[in-house]
Amino acid sequence: MASPDSSIRLKDVYAHPVGRDAIDKILLQLGRSRRWVTNPLVANLPLRTLGRLAGRFLGPGLAEALLAILAEHPERVVADASAAGSDPPWWQSAVFYQVYPRSFQDSDGDGIGDLRGLIGRLDYLRDLGVDCVWLSPIFDSPNEDMGYDVRDYRAVMTEMGTLADLDELIAGCHERGMRIILDLVVNHTSEQHEWFQAAIADPDGPYGDYYHLRPGADGEDGTGNPPNNWTSFFSGSAWRWIPEAKRWALHLFAPGQMDLNWENPAVRAEVADIVQWWRARGIDGFRMDVINYISKRDGLPDGNEAIGRLMGFFGIENYFFGPRLHEHLHELRAKGFTGGGKPVGVMVGETPGVGIEMGRLLSDPEREELDLVFNFDVLDMPGRIRWDDYRYDLRYLKTFFTELLTRIGPGDRAALFFDNHDNPRMLSKVLGSRVTDPHLRAALAKALATIQLTLRGVPFLFQGQEIGAIDQRFASLAELRDVESLNRHAELRADGLGEAEAFAAVLPGARDHARVPMRWEPGAQGGFTTELPWQAGSEDSTGFTVAEQTDDPDSVWSFHRDLIRLRREHPALAGGGIRFLSPRSRDCFAWVRTADDGSDAWLIEVNLTDRPISRPRGMPDAELVLDSAVQGQSLGPYGARVSRISRPGPAGRLDG
Repeated sequence: MASPDSSIRLKDVYAHPVGRDAIDKILLQLGRSRRWVTNPLVANLPLRTLGRLAGRFLGPGLAEALLAILAEHPERVVADASAAGSDPPWWQSAVFYQVYPRSFQDSDGDGIGDLRGLIGRLDYLRDLGVDCVWLSPIFDSPNEDMGYDVRDYRAVMTEMGTLADLDELIAGCHERGMRIILDLVVNHTSEQHEWFQAAIADPDGPYGDYYHLRPGADGEDGTGNPPNNWTSFFSGSAWRWIPEAKRWALHLFAPGQMDLNWENPAVRAEVADIVQWWRARGIDGFRMDVINYISKRDGLPDGNEAIGRLMGFFGIENYFFGPRLHEHLHELRAKGFTGGGKPVGVMVGETPGVGIEMGRLLSDPEREELDLVFNFDVLDMPGRIRWDDYRYDLRYLKTFFTELLTRIGPGDRAALFFDNHDNPRMLSKVLGSRVTDPHLRAALAKALATIQLTLRGVPFLFQGQEIGAIDQRFASLAELRDVESLNRHAELRADGLGEAEAFAAVLPGARDHARVPMRWEPGAQGGFTTELPWQAGSEDSTGFTVAEQTDDPDSVWSFHRDLIRLRREHPALAGGGIRFLSPRSRDCFAWVRTADDGSDAWLIEVNLTDRPISRPRGMPDAELVLDSAVQGQSLGPYGARVSRISRPGPAGRLDG
């Protein structure tokens, strides 16, 4: 690879949206301040010089790899982009609720949650105030990765129910004024999908090009080197030898999750047809799994060694923001999500590795690609990853959201989330061993709800969050079910760790924590099933089930409901502007939400610590409407206040 042009300086790269996000991601992984690259001395260094310096510590080729990504994306974010059209789309003011169906409600006593169980709980979701239900995968699947390995995109997995059940669920949501979206997993399919079966039966036939299949050397039997050095997110090489096809097959995730070749127009047409088929059945859109991985760099070149060591995965720079990603998403929106006499279906992107600026590129309304993206940088502090056992500091949460919501334009919307099916519970990450204190647990759950439901953006709640769900006390590997956790444990054991050490290294980041059954009521099975659940939880605390909270006006559940109700009744809290207050305070997170016409304004204050604090000086005069752990002019541990400002002025200004 050629050396960087001597005229290119670090500040030139940082001025590019993709360059800024890439450098910010490197700094985040290293746990370093952005001042490392923005100070004039370093910012004016030629990239070639900086590359040589960085190469001494990280390895050669880092600067060249960065410039290659930038060359594929000449786009610049449109400053202050406004939302397309006069009427904002429904999702901009919606509260989404993610259901992990396998663990939500079992209706037939087999220990596995299903669609009929969810149908029976729709009134619960309506009463909470949910606007849109998002279902994790329910398509037919062998469940190597719990449904994220799809065998048939037009069928429901047997244990979940039938298409008729799903039609009833769709109708039930719509009858209650809610919408429903599904998980669409189209970066890869199951190895049991008919496309892959046809591909390995005839690798040179039409389906052979649906996937990334590569021949081995003459006489290859799978013991040779794979086509490149890419590694799987679920451990080991990202390549698997298929003996009957005499081909290597790419899988960025589990060995049975085969990556689709989106460079093939037939693949893109198949995906658009799947979307249209479900839209015709009444589905209102999709959350799109690892959708930023669909475009791979031509030739699938080796990953840079320095980037691989830094990020923990080799090859990621060749696909995390691939060369034709924008083109593929724009085409899918036009051919799959638009038309048929229906409003445009919402496109929510799961986009690992994408930062603020790349997220703006993907969700800019004028580009007509995605509507929303998940920025995962919020979930772990600088220098930390999901598997680390540490205590999350809410001061970072303030820093992250302040920067995010300050940098995005008025036409942008941020997806606001703390919990999901892939991560440990935020309550446990913040409180650690003190999560057993019911008062701290409830107070923190309400503080996080206040942040999530009153910041400017679109909230995505995950099941159990509304009752203060926490991590589990798993005692052994036998209690885990997730393929990622099991593979990571095996890899650590192979690297020489003992059984106890390997389990301790897996436990903090295990996805199993979030996937245990919903606690509907006290008791052994928590009201989830009448038999043994597919995965047992260990949580048995008093006061943190649905039955114990829905009639308690001071509960975590009631606080979520009340916040959602306020958000719905007052547009300033859902779609208005935002101004942050006391930015230098390390203990208090405060902001004002103002209606677009200036007619209404709200003051929100949250204590980010586990001790009482005094309210910052200079707060606007406001009438308290909803609070948690407020003690006069002080905020108790993780206390929160939501107040209506008494004299809102014209748009953009506050009086009083």
